[in-house]
Amino acid sequence: MTLPDLPTAPRLSDIAAQAEVSEATVSRVLNGRAGVAASTRQRVLAALDVLGYERPVRLRRRSAGLVGLVIPELTNPIFPAFAQIIEQSLAGHGYTPVLCTQMPGGATEDELVEQLEERGVTGIVFLSGLHADTRADPTRYARLASRGVPFVLINGYHDRIDAPFVSPDDGAAARMAVRHLAELGHERIGLAVGPARYVPSRRKADGFVAALAESFGLSRGQAERRVQHTLFSVEGGHAAAAALLDEGCTGVVCGSDLMALGVVRAARQRGLDVPGDLSVVGFDDSQLIAFTDPPLTTVRQPVQAMATAAVGALIEEIHERTQGRQAPPQRTEFVFRPELVVRGSTGPVRA
Repeated sequence: MTLPDLPTAPRLSDIAAQAEVSEATVSRVLNGRAGVAASTRQRVLAALDVLGYERPVRLRRRSAGLVGLVIPELTNPIFPAFAQIIEQSLAGHGYTPVLCTQMPGGATEDELVEQLEERGVTGIVFLSGLHADTRADPTRYARLASRGVPFVLINGYHDRIDAPFVSPDDGAAARMAVRHLAELGHERIGLAVGPARYVPSRRKADGFVAALAESFGLSRGQAERRVQHTLFSVEGGHAAAAALLDEGCTGVVCGSDLMALGVVRAARQRGLDVPGDLSVVGFDDSQLIAFTDPPLTTVRQPVQAMATAAVGALIEEIHERTQGRQAPPQRTEFVFRPELVVRGSTGPVRA
């Protein structure tokens, strides 16, 4: 079976249906007429791209500048999800995104920043970078600011870095996961989370400890013995699960969805059923997690809202810089509340 070729000339009806606008609106956009909101115009352009049509020459606007996006890796699906929305949002503002990915043995964050500066970027978005590592030297960001490069930081906070921050409420994420398991009758609940030097890991661990105290009256010392710091990976979750299962945990809260998949794998290697013998809660809710076996209960990171807010904050920083105005004396951290998504990996504790 062969698919029919798309017509070379865009059909207004197809584009209008894809963009969920009227054909008249599509016509105005394609002809470069005024009276169309920027967000609507972007939807029409996106519809052209999705349907495989080439944009008319008149719609190929000049870039407002390059903006770097520095992310740690692409193997964790939450990072490409962030990258896609950030790039779409930047394009909507007229900027051209430049994706820079770190990998073992490859360029460091500092080297990537140096390369971006050599290309004259207008600004940089850092996602889960060295700003989230409490052992890293924060003065690198002060030096970047002194060179006149606006930037914004996602996932991780440092009070010595003068820049806008965008974060999920990691503490609330851990607390809502613990409460969910407690409502199912679980009392021995463990946490598998990333290395303690990372701000998101610390915040999740603090929220977890507070939730165990609130739900079961455990002291901080007792609760901390239920926390396993490991790598943010399937292998890290597998290793943490071994220790938590040895402690008799019937429920495990994880710092990422990949870690949760490692916990499920470790449980099955011991002949345990998920969720019959062990309930597992992840964190992130990347796109394919609903299709795992079992579908993973997880705490959804508000990627769309966070990415959009980060780009908005960066655009504001760029405008402040280009207009010669002083930045505010103290910038804020925008904190977004996550959402618990209940699926098939959690269930009532067995008697």
